[in-house]
Amino acid sequence: MKKTIILLISILFLNVVSAQKYKVFSPKGDLELSISIGDEISYTVKKSGTTVLENNTLALKTSDRALGEKPKVKRSKTINANEERQPRVPLKFSTLKYQYKGMRIDFRGDYSVEFRVFNEGVAYRFITDLKGDIEVKAEDFTVNLAEEFTAHLQQTPSFKTSYEYPYSHIKTSEFTAGSNRSTLPVLLESDAVKVLISESDLTDYPAMFLNTEKPNTLSGDFPLYPLEFGDDGDRSVKILKKADYIAKTSGKRSFPWRYFLITTEDSDILTNTLTTKLAQPNALGDLEWLKPGQVSWEWWNGASPYHVDFKAGFNEETYEYFIDFASKFEIPYIIMDEGWAKSTTDPYTPNPNIDLFALIDYAKERDVKIVLWLTWLTVDKNFELFEKFNEWGIAGVKIDFMDRSDQWMVNYYERVAKEAAKHELFVDFHGSFKPAGLELKYPNIISYEGVLGLEQMERATPENSLYLPFIRNAVGPMDFTPGAMINMQPEIYYSRRPNSAGMGTRAYQMALFVVFESGLQMLADNPTNYYREEECTNFITDVPTTWDETVVLDAKIGEYVLVAKRKGDTWYTGGITNGKESEREFTVSLDFLNEGETYTMNSFEDGINAGRQAMDYKLNQASVDARDTITIKLVRNGGWAASFKR
Repeated sequence: MKKTIILLISILFLNVVSAQKYKVFSPKGDLELSISIGDEISYTVKKSGTTVLENNTLALKTSDRALGEKPKVKRSKTINANEERQPRVPLKFSTLKYQYKGMRIDFRGDYSVEFRVFNEGVAYRFITDLKGDIEVKAEDFTVNLAEEFTAHLQQTPSFKTSYEYPYSHIKTSEFTAGSNRSTLPVLLESDAVKVLISESDLTDYPAMFLNTEKPNTLSGDFPLYPLEFGDDGDRSVKILKKADYIAKTSGKRSFPWRYFLITTEDSDILTNTLTTKLAQPNALGDLEWLKPGQVSWEWWNGASPYHVDFKAGFNEETYEYFIDFASKFEIPYIIMDEGWAKSTTDPYTPNPNIDLFALIDYAKERDVKIVLWLTWLTVDKNFELFEKFNEWGIAGVKIDFMDRSDQWMVNYYERVAKEAAKHELFVDFHGSFKPAGLELKYPNIISYEGVLGLEQMERATPENSLYLPFIRNAVGPMDFTPGAMINMQPEIYYSRRPNSAGMGTRAYQMALFVVFESGLQMLADNPTNYYREEECTNFITDVPTTWDETVVLDAKIGEYVLVAKRKGDTWYTGGITNGKESEREFTVSLDFLNEGETYTMNSFEDGINAGRQAMDYKLNQASVDARDTITIKLVRNGGWAASFKR
């Protein structure tokens, strides 16, 4: 009998060991994370009792071991956090509440997995304590969906990508072998729940892509480390040889966070701050010199002012015109894009038609600073330029055409940010991957492109752009370059520089300055057009680029967005819609305003003919308070923008 009892106890003990279970709930209790440790590490996520992600697996394979296969638990500990932080460049909220419950599980073999459950989502990461450097051969990131979703994703045929493809919209049950991989972030939508997938604290590691080759399943895919390069023009290189690993890195480190925003409300996606909450904190200190703001940009409009008494182009007189425009409307920066230098490969010799140093002085006298465009390759070959540009009085750099996100290139971003900060320059990355937390560690990374933006002319449709607040801009700053003053409906759209035009109505373009978030927000159009449309320009240039508070008034994925944002005592609202309805009407409460105070509301609305003539708009002024409700009408591809001042 004793032997039988001992045998039963042993069997029970073995079963416990082979399938250890852990549960973590969100602070509010409606998100449930169940972790199972058996032959592999897996986890299931439920929202309000309904399974969303089922038996997802994770593993990290190095050259000599597989972390996560046949794992043996050494210990586990629960984690609780409830604190506040203030991001240096706040895009949604100037104060963020870091509230989550978590668990760290330590395994034999000197590695751990940490899970965190926020009210808005779930995240995990690997942590290793291995000797020396390690080669990471692969990472298992497998997501099994408990139901069919519509996946909104940006597919690319190659790891070499500028992240400028339009979104595809695919039923997850129709995922099939041979499909293009997708960049992050990816948004999954069902009638019941929405899931946004992305990553944060991406450092010394390649960016993750997602494969969609099995129905209702996504899996991680990573570019291999490049070993040898060859010439490929002035702004790129050919990868001639790749390693058989995705990363060679320190064995003592934490790896990037993989996160899932999970919500039943479309509006919650617009206030997502998980990238920020999971990023490393500011490593640069106070940064008193760092000033987010707007910037006048000459490239999109071809540096082509008119009604002027000089020959326009990439020359000194034209840039003085841009500086004067910026000064008049208190725009702190102008960008000198491709053409400011004699050669794209020489960052020290200006175009002979330009006295760059005279322009820097001219701008300084008018309280304007200059930002210079460069290819990433030229920067890499001339890393001392940051020190030189600081001596010249340059405020920041726009670095372009990286078009890769392997470990080498991810490390390049950090090298640039660190060196630029050392010499008090900010960085705007174009031809870039999406934000993944580095901009929190180095706040002088003031924006990223990585978006199908206005510069793409006919490709930048409102139909695609209405997904941006829910996907790309939901994970960090986005340099879309809005501000077109020539506006057209899609069916009659035609645009060529110098008369560049934007799809959507005038009010739609104006609302983008409130809806879209970027620490460096460009005014893409010709200053002559902004002078011609001065009441619109006065509003646009009054809109901040950083915010203290964000309130979503109404939102539907890919259909419409209505937001209110506060900076200090002033509120701004922006509304945009796609072209599926000829008109949309919303009744909006102004209860986001301070009670007992009266505000002057200046609103720019779609004009009565804007559905046909997109430049038609109407400016209204009214006295309002928090007890009021207003009716907002948007025509197809239309917009609404307003300020509320006491």
